[in-house]
Amino acid sequence: MKPHGLQLKFLLPLILLLLLLLLQYQLWFGVGNMHDASTLQQQVVTQQSQNTQLSRRNQELAAQVKDLKQGQAAVEEQARSDLGMIKQGENFYQIVRVPAPPAATH
Repeated sequence: MKPHGLQLKFLLPLILLLLLLLLQYQLWFGVGNMHDASTLQQQVVTQQSQNTQLSRRNQELAAQVKDLKQGQAAVEEQARSDLGMIKQGENFYQIVRVPAPPAATH
């Protein structure tokens, strides 16, 4: 009986070691390994940042739409700033800055 118990004493740790190595292999090199998980996490962070920026932009556009629907003043302001329009009877002045001549070097 002693030889059989001796075999089991060495066989069980060997089986457990092989199982541990198999699990470690799957963790580091298998499908969905640590590198893949890290890459996906970075993609999630990047996408969340883009979503935040787009959400802010959507809120700004929604506010502009609301302003344009509510009153004539918003439409007038948009026409003035984007299209350069003026009211009848107004005078348009455009200030053009002339660049300074280059300084002479000695």
